[in-house]
Amino acid sequence: MPVPGAVLRCLGLSVCLAAGFPAVAVAAPVVPLSPADAAWLRRDGYDLDAANVARFRAMGRAGLLEAQLADRIRDPLPPGIDAQLRAFPILAQPLQATLLAFKQGQEQLQSMPDGDAKADARKAQQQLLNDAADQARQITLLRAVYGSNQLKEQMVGFWLNHFSVFAGKGAVRLMAADYEEQVIRPHALGKFRDLVLATLKSPAMLEFLDNAQNANGKVNENYARELMELHTLGVGSGYTQQDVQQLALILTGAGVRPLDGRVQKFGPRVAPLVVNDGMFQFNPKRHDFSDKVLLGESIQGSGFDEITQAVNLITRQKACAQFISRKLAQYFVADQPPQSLVDRMSVTFQRSDGDIAQVLRTLFESPELLQSAGKKFKDPTQFVVSAVRLAYDGKPIANPRPMLNWLNQLGEPVFGRQTPDGWPLDAAGWASSGQMSKRFEIARSIGSGYNKLFTPEGSDKAQGGFPMITTPLYYEAIGPHLSAATAAALNQATSPQEWNTFLLSSPDFNNR
Repeated sequence: MPVPGAVLRCLGLSVCLAAGFPAVAVAAPVVPLSPADAAWLRRDGYDLDAANVARFRAMGRAGLLEAQLADRIRDPLPPGIDAQLRAFPILAQPLQATLLAFKQGQEQLQSMPDGDAKADARKAQQQLLNDAADQARQITLLRAVYGSNQLKEQMVGFWLNHFSVFAGKGAVRLMAADYEEQVIRPHALGKFRDLVLATLKSPAMLEFLDNAQNANGKVNENYARELMELHTLGVGSGYTQQDVQQLALILTGAGVRPLDGRVQKFGPRVAPLVVNDGMFQFNPKRHDFSDKVLLGESIQGSGFDEITQAVNLITRQKACAQFISRKLAQYFVADQPPQSLVDRMSVTFQRSDGDIAQVLRTLFESPELLQSAGKKFKDPTQFVVSAVRLAYDGKPIANPRPMLNWLNQLGEPVFGRQTPDGWPLDAAGWASSGQMSKRFEIARSIGSGYNKLFTPEGSDKAQGGFPMITTPLYYEAIGPHLSAATAAALNQATSPQEWNTFLLSSPDFNNR
C-alpha cells in the first residue's frame, strides 16, 4: 500500500509524487530538458545533480562545455567537504616530509631489538601506510562527488585509471594523494605530452613501475614497456622489443630525489646535467649516455633531454593519437566506439599537438555521443559516485568510508588495481549477476539512508541521511526520460526507501 502523504511530507521526499504517493505539490510547472540535452548532460558529468542542471540551463550545451574545457568552473566545495579535505594529514605536509618521516621510522624500527615493542612499532608503520592510502581514496571520491567541473572530475578519474598505480606496492600508499592532487589533476585537460612527463616524474609511478631502480649497467625495462604499451601507443602499434630496450636506456637515471636533503656530490662535468623537480631527480651518474634509436629516430646521448625528446616523439605518433582517442571514446561513448568518431578525435589530437581539451570538444560535439545514449554501462566508480550525487544532491556527507567499502565490494577499489593496465572500460568487466546483486544492495543502502555517510568516523551519533531526490531535478531531467519498465516499477514502490532503491538499481540509472 502507498505510504500516507503525511508520512512522506515528514520524510521530505517530494519526488515520491512520481511513484504515486500523494505528497508535496509541485510549486510551479517544470519544463523538462529535452531527451538529447538530458542524455548529453548525463555523460558530461558523473550523471545528474541540480547544480549541473541549473548550470546547463544558464549556459547552454556549448557554453557549459567551453567553460569546463577551459577549466573556468571552479565553484568552491561545500564548507563541510572542504573542511574534511583540509583535515587529512596526508595533504597537510609536503610529500617529501611525509616520505622522510616514514623512512626515519623504518630506520628506527630496524635498529630496535626483537620483541613486543618492535612488533608494535611495525604495526604502527603498517597502519600509517594503510591510513595514507585510505585518505587518498577518500580525497579522490569526495572531489569526484562534489567537484563543480564534472567533466574535469571524470577526466581525473579517467587518467588515474589510464596511468594506474597500485597503492599496495611499497611506499606508493604515501604518494597516492599527491599523485592525484599534484600530478593528474593539474594536467587532466592540458597537453597529453605534459601529462605523460608529469607521470614520468612522479615518485608514485617511478616506484610502482620500478624506474627508480633503472640505472646504467642495471637496466630495468618495466616502465619503458608499459609507457609504450599502456600509456601511449598501445599493443600492436608497430614498436618493437628493441624500441623498449632503447627507451629503457633513455630512462636510466630518472628516479626519486634523496629524501634526507643531503647535498650530493657531482663533479663539474655532470653537475650541470642534474635535474631536480620536486621529488624527481635525473641523476647523470646513473644514466647511459650512448646514442639510441627509438621508433626509427636517432637520439643523441645527452642526459635528461633524451627523455623529453623520446616523450615528444612517442606522443606525436599517429598510433598514440588513435590509442588515446579510442580509450576516451570507449569511456564516454560505447564499449566499441564508432571508428569514424575515433578517427576525427585522432585528427584533432594530432592537429592540436595532443591537446586533451580539443579532443574532448570533438567528442562532445559529435553526433555519435548521443547515438548510444542510455546504452553505456557505468563502471562501479561511476555508479557509486553518481548515486551519491543524485541521492544527496550537494548535501555534504560526513564520512566517505562507506563509498570505499562499496567500491571494494564491487571489485574496483581506488588505487587498487595490482596490474598497471587499469580497470576495464567495457561492460563485460562489471555486468555479471554477482555485480548486479551487489549494486542492488548498495542502491538499497543509499536509498534507505542506512549507510553511515552522515555519521562522522568514530561517532555513534548518526545524522539525517535520508536521500532527497528533489522534485525539480526529477521532473527536469530524470522522470520524463525513464523507460516504461522503470516507470512501472517505480509505480509499484510501497515506500520512499523502496522507490529510491528501484530508481538507483534500474537499468535507466545504471546506463548513461
